[in-house]
Amino acid sequence: MLANTIKGLVKRLVKPKRAVPDRISREQHGIDRRLVSRHAIKVCETLQQAGFDAYIVGGAVRDLIIGLEPKDFDVATNATPEQIRSLFRRARIIGRRFQLVHVVFGQEIIETSTFRAPASNGQMTDDHGRILRDNVFGSQKQDAERRDLTINALYYDPITETVIDFHEGVPDLKNRVVRMIGDPATRYREDPVRMLRAVRFAVKLNGKIESATQAPIAELADLLGNVPAARVFDEMLKLLTCGQAMECVKQLRTHGLHSGTLPLLDVILEDPEGQAFIELALERTDKRIRVGKSVSPSFLFAALLWPQVRSQWQRLCADGEQRIPALSEAADQVLDAQTEKLAINRRFSSDMRDIWFMQPRFERRLPKAIYRLFEQPRFRAAVDFMQMRAACHEVDSVLAQWWMDLADANDEGRSDMIQALAEEPREEGVATKRRRRPRRKKPADAAALQSSSVS
Repeated sequence: MLANTIKGLVKRLVKPKRAVPDRISREQHGIDRRLVSRHAIKVCETLQQAGFDAYIVGGAVRDLIIGLEPKDFDVATNATPEQIRSLFRRARIIGRRFQLVHVVFGQEIIETSTFRAPASNGQMTDDHGRILRDNVFGSQKQDAERRDLTINALYYDPITETVIDFHEGVPDLKNRVVRMIGDPATRYREDPVRMLRAVRFAVKLNGKIESATQAPIAELADLLGNVPAARVFDEMLKLLTCGQAMECVKQLRTHGLHSGTLPLLDVILEDPEGQAFIELALERTDKRIRVGKSVSPSFLFAALLWPQVRSQWQRLCADGEQRIPALSEAADQVLDAQTEKLAINRRFSSDMRDIWFMQPRFERRLPKAIYRLFEQPRFRAAVDFMQMRAACHEVDSVLAQWWMDLADANDEGRSDMIQALAEEPREEGVATKRRRRPRRKKPADAAALQSSSVS
């Protein structure tokens, strides 16, 4: 009796691999084909007409099933990269770790990959098990096994409008469960970024991470330190622009993953003023995402790191440093600390500095200085940044609103605002007239010479 009970429990916990995938019809999965990129459909049609299998895969299928419009579309096929490239006029092979083909249609790129086999003993890994090169082609079933989460291992044929599901991803999606394919610890060692992805999708689906998938995360979180910083940056950007950034940040801390992404996150969120500023920045980011507006990575990371920059800036000023040099040094210190873990693109770092360095310049509203500021490429972003500072009582809200009105005004309106500013009475002791230079004293010898010549 007890033996039978144990066997039943084992059967429920250890699911056998299915030889035949589920084939889910349009009536069951509910995907609206009108939301599918016509270029992705074209890629599938072309490959199928040439005798190959081809499916839309991954995140696009996941989003289509839950009723979201995907941002981009990927295709998977049994054609090799060279075979794919030969079928399209504008296509190029990219990648080292992954060889992919980018099929270009104007502004849209359809990323097309060949079915791959899962990790094997013969594949190149580092000392921690992370896969360094992954170009072993395989079957569709093998391709599904090597994908990370069940909800991302779905294949949609836009011609027959059928979803192929090898790992019960559709039921997991309906139940909002994030579950790793295979042994979670092994999969995290192969690619530690999968831990970040599990958190992001659980938040995005308003669901939960399955217990076995969650269990190894805290123990293996340090493996993120072995991942190239550029990949961590890309994943962090996805986390922070998924529309639920603050919840993602909280979940990173809950699972002990923050130290491998934003090393200063704990310090920032322990400071009430810093926490208020970051929560406001993430809240506004989420609002932009939800209404379909773009988000600048430069602005986002400038906001996340500002509490640390401001704290360092204030400390340096208190030690006697001049305000502008102190701000420059504070920015250097914070960015250097972040660069070790997070490869912030140099262009983004430059834009972040521009946003930060304009903040003290907003305090001096002189006509020539105003026109010079207005010509700066990051002027509008810096004004928006000042609005957040005003909302957190860092700067005067009236001053912040004046700059916002100036940014929103047309040329004539700006001229009127600056003219009106020039005509405002100045407070006593704040006159802006140029001070007279003191007269240079004549040298003693010259004065004596002049006196003798007169006499």
